[in-house]
Amino acid sequence: MLNQIELTKSVPQERWGEFFDQFSDGNRGRYISIEIINSELGDEELIQNAPLMAMVYDRPGKGNDLVIETGKNEVTYAHTVDAPTEVMTGQSESGRMLAVWISDAAGTKTLVKLQPVEP
Repeated sequence: MLNQIELTKSVPQERWGEFFDQFSDGNRGRYISIEIINSELGDEELIQNAPLMAMVYDRPGKGNDLVIETGKNEVTYAHTVDAPTEVMTGQSESGRMLAVWISDAAGTKTLVKLQPVEP
């Protein structure tokens, strides 16, 4: 759960496209889990231990959503966050990305946790 990861960095909205492109390139193939946190519906884990393919952000006017895709050679699962409003990241002491937290306009939070990389 989130209480084990400290979210320390907010990503400015004008940098989301660049951030998610770099994030996808740097973490492609890393195993992730996706969890939804919703105060009305409760928490739900959507997928676990799936290889990240890409996180693709379309800015307002071009879709205004973020698609998280998993799979090795083709997309096997995709989750869409409609109208994201905030992106936060959590990193290890060495600066390695551990989690991405995305809030949306409806108040739902999406937590993408990355599995640790073996040294």
